[in-house]
Amino acid sequence: MKLILLTKRSLVTLGLSVILGATAAAVAITSTVKAVQTAAEPREIPVYRVESGKKQVAISFDAAWGNEQTEQLLDILDEHKVKATFFLVGKWVDDFPEDVKSIAAHGNDIGNHSDSHPHLPEAGKEKTQDEIQACNDKIKKLTGKAPTLFRPPYGDYDNMVVDCVKRTARSY
Repeated sequence: MKLILLTKRSLVTLGLSVILGATAAAVAITSTVKAVQTAAEPREIPVYRVESGKKQVAISFDAAWGNEQTEQLLDILDEHKVKATFFLVGKWVDDFPEDVKSIAAHGNDIGNHSDSHPHLPEAGKEKTQDEIQACNDKIKKLTGKAPTLFRPPYGDYDNMVVDCVKRTARSY
């Protein structure tokens, strides 16, 4: 027969251990439930790469402010016989229309980077749709061609943003 002595100190330690264990279990259960809920709603994934069969890379630039180096950049690309995609913000298109035309005239692709560069998941569906459409319209007016690529500002997107991009693409 064993004799176990319980002191106040051992009772407090035992009580704290039970409380910590229960807290850890509650956190684990809550996290698991959240993971299962999130997994039930699959995240839309935009295009990150395209299979081409060639060994190549894509070069892209975002134009959201300033144009001081645009012509120099275009000259460097031409010198090396390289084409790139320029993702333009609508405000930049408004401020530098001749640069937009020049980018297209040099044979580079132009993509949409929104009209005013907001965090689109926070903007809501209507504002997001307007941001995409307004920029597309501005680029098409100057180049005659609507963008077929979209890059969300800050790389920030969710299913709503992907859905808005798909809707805009279907309208062209």
